[in-house]
Order: sequence, then structure tokens, then C-alpha cells
Amino acid sequence: MDIQMLRKNSIQLRFVFLTTSIIISCVSLLFLDQYYLNARDSKIKLSLPKLHNEKHEKIVTTTPSNSSSNFTTTCNLRNVTKGAINISTSIGDEGNRRRNVVSSHPLVKEKVQVFTTKKLDHCLGKYIYMYDLPSRFNEDLLKKCRTLNRWENICPHLSNLGLGLEIIEELDTSVLSNENWFATNQFSLELIFHNIMKHYRCLTNDSSLASAIYVPYYVGLDIGRYLWGGFNISVRDESPKKLMKWLAQRPEWKKLNGKDHFLVGGRVGFDFRRRSDENEDWGTKFMFFPGASNMSILLIESCGFYGNEFAIPYPTYFHPRSDDEILDWQNKVRKIKRNYMFTFAGAPRPNSTSSIRNELIEQCVLSPNCKLADCNKKQTCGDPNYVMKVFKNSVFCLQPPGDSYTRRSIFDSILAGCIPVFFHPQSAYKQYVWHFPKNTSTYSIFIPEIDVKEKRVKIDMKLLNVSTNKVLAMREEVIKLIPKIIYRYPSSRLKTHEDAFDVAIKGVLGRVEAMRKEITSSSNITVNSV
Repeated sequence: MDIQMLRKNSIQLRFVFLTTSIIISCVSLLFLDQYYLNARDSKIKLSLPKLHNEKHEKIVTTTPSNSSSNFTTTCNLRNVTKGAINISTSIGDEGNRRRNVVSSHPLVKEKVQVFTTKKLDHCLGKYIYMYDLPSRFNEDLLKKCRTLNRWENICPHLSNLGLGLEIIEELDTSVLSNENWFATNQFSLELIFHNIMKHYRCLTNDSSLASAIYVPYYVGLDIGRYLWGGFNISVRDESPKKLMKWLAQRPEWKKLNGKDHFLVGGRVGFDFRRRSDENEDWGTKFMFFPGASNMSILLIESCGFYGNEFAIPYPTYFHPRSDDEILDWQNKVRKIKRNYMFTFAGAPRPNSTSSIRNELIEQCVLSPNCKLADCNKKQTCGDPNYVMKVFKNSVFCLQPPGDSYTRRSIFDSILAGCIPVFFHPQSAYKQYVWHFPKNTSTYSIFIPEIDVKEKRVKIDMKLLNVSTNKVLAMREEVIKLIPKIIYRYPSSRLKTHEDAFDVAIKGVLGRVEAMRKEITSSSNITVNSV
């Protein structure tokens, strides 16, 4: 009997204990729910050292401290059950914090988004993929450099990574700076650009990461072999056609049909836009081939009528290896005493009725304020030392059109700190939009060609009327332009300056990004309209 009573009492005690435990658990859960509801309303601060776990989502809460000044940010826990939580972390006094880790709480039903501190990718949006083209499109041309120009052997011009022979000054002269001056040919840009690209800091072997695709085809050197000598159009167009066929088969091309591709041509745009299939017509038809119009084409001079052509500077003689070399040269040309008001370096065009060169040469000869560098004479305009000496000694440098609208002389004069004087808007203003300021009057003088032809203007009087303060301001602007119009030594890196290569790359990346957005926008419109 006693044993039965004991068993009965034991069972009752177990029941009571079990019931009590259940009640306590329920009360605890209710209390916990109320605690989180209050926390939401009072905007309790959160510190989240780690939020994600493979099995559970974790939220670490911090109770308000008496020293509230230890916390600088708060988190607004809004729409907890419907959306993500925006969280700002703060560092407070660990002694005043109490951490509660809650796993799988009923109120937290969706994944929490957090801002994590990751190492920034400085090449994001700047990656460029460079094709490894068949050698016939670049390297083989260099091996046959003696055949690239029927008038002279240009092999020396293509030496030193395309920079040409290094210039060594005589001891008694100080026209140039100490080093990194080369006898660079004006048509060697393709090779120079390619060699700089090989050292581009954001070059990638993964085309899926690339924002732009570079096609290192030496199209100017290639076509230069056939511009003179009566070659028929099939010979002139052979290599460009093979290139476009090769590109069309590449998966990188098919992705956007070549809209993210770019190519550098070291000649003027006119050489690549033959309009007919007559053998007597000039140049190649490369830029009219299907697909070529999708690419961005960088040239020393654009035709000005096509949206995919962009002019970038002719190569000059100076290819610095460091920012200090650029600064030293800028200071040097800033301090020079200039003995001539203006100068003209060029040859006459006696058989051209449209050229104003003859009038300019006549005015220069008659003016005591002008220095004429006659490029018909040997050892003048072909001598970098002589050219730079003349330009450094002049306040203004006349830059009329030559065989085309632009001239390499424009950039040689800017390098010397000489203010350019233009006579046609296509000589600079409508050409180098990435490299020159939009406000043209800050760095140059403009005199309309028609005023010179009809003898309505005297160059020396026009330039003498420019105030001293204006001249100094313009010269300073020209000197500031120097980094943007020179191409650095290919294997070097500049830290504080952007050279002509950097500015061109930035322009290409901006254009490709704009086209991508346009394509995306068009796709959205199509989808929405359906």
C-alpha cells in the first residue's frame, strides 16, 4: 500500500513538474517576443561582426549603454518580416555591451543583407583584353620593315619599341632634357600604343572580365606599303578583309558584334575610307567593311563625319619614364626667354590653290617678329633638336593645314610651350576632343583661313595685340597640356600624370560603357513594349 502511494505521488510530482516547465517555457517565449518588439521600436543599436552562417542566420544585438556617446551610428530595423535590414556597425565600449545571439527567431524570416569590407578592385570597369593576333597583322610587318615605305628605310624609326633612335645631344647644347628623347616617326603610333598596352596595369587574359577589347593590328603600316605604286584595290584590301574575317569568328566579337572592340591606326582616316572600287581611288576600304564601323577607331586624324572615329595625338619626340621628368621639362619650358613672337615650320604648297601656306610664309619673311623654319631644306624639320629649338624660342606657332587638316607639328609646338595658332577648326578643335580643353581660347588663337587668303589680317599685328597677361595664361595652359599629348616610355608607369595613352583609354572605356547602357536601355524598352 505504501509502495503504491509512493508511486502515485511520484507520478503526480512528475506531472506537476512537467506542467510547470511548459508554463515557464511559454512565458519565456512571450517575454522574448515582447523584448524584440520593444527593441524594434526603440531602435536598439546593433553590432554585427559576422552575420552569415551556413545553417542559421545570426543577428547580434546590443543593449543600450548608459554611455550613449560611445556609439555613433544606429540601425533602423524597419519591415523586418518583409524585407532586408539595413545595418551600420559601430564600435563601442565592450564593457558596456551585452550580446544576445538568436538563431532562427520567428521574426527573422528573410536573409539579412550586410555591407562587408572587401578589398576594392581598382581595375573594375577598366579591364582590357588584348587579342593575340596572327603575326601577319603585326609582328611580320616589323620583320619586313624595309618594304613598308617605298621612299626610305623606316626600320630605324621602328626601333626601340617604335620610339626610333635615341637622341644624344652634344655637350654644348641644352635644347632637350637629359634623356628619353627619340627620333620618333609620326606614323609609328600603332607600334608605340601596342607596346604601352603590354604594360597596362589592368590588362587581363580573361575576356569575360574585360570592359573593352584591343585589336593590335598595325593597319597604317600595312596599308602604307600600297598607297603609292599603282597597287590595285584587291592588294590594298586583302589584309583588312582577312582581319575582319578572323574577328567575326571570335566569341569575344560575337558577344556585342564588336562594339566593345577598338583599334589604333597610325595614319589619317582618309587613308582607310576609299569610297569606290576604282584602282585610281586612294587608300583602302577597311573602315567601310561590315563590322569595322562597330569598332572604335583611334587615329592621328579623323575624317570628322563618322561616330566611331576618334583622333588622338601624333607621337612626339619625348617619352618620359617618370612624373619627375615631365615636371622638370614643364619647368624648363616655363622659364625660357622667347625671342620671336611667332614662327612657322613647314614647306610651301605651290600647286595647291586651297592652301594658305604660301601667304603665311610671305608674311613671316616680311615680319621681324617671325622665325621661318623652311622644311624644304635638309636637316631642318627632320631634325628633332632643330625643331624643338625653334619652337622653344617662339611665343606662337602657326599651324595651318598641310596635306590634311592636322599636323604632327601641333604637338611638337605644345611640347615646347609654344601657343598654337589654328586656321581651320578641323586642325584641332573638332579632332582631339579627349585631349584638348573644350574652351579653345584658353590655349590657342584662331584666325579664319579666309581672312588670310583675302589678306584681311596681318599675323604679326593680330598676335601683338594679345595682352601680356593673356599670353602668360595661355602659355601656362599649354604647358599643363604637355602630359596629355605625349606617350610615355612603354615599360614605364606614371603615378600623378595621365599621358596621351591614358586619356585615350579612358575615352574608349567611356564610349563602350555608354554603348552598353544604350543597348541595355533598348532591350528594356523592347521587353516592356511587349
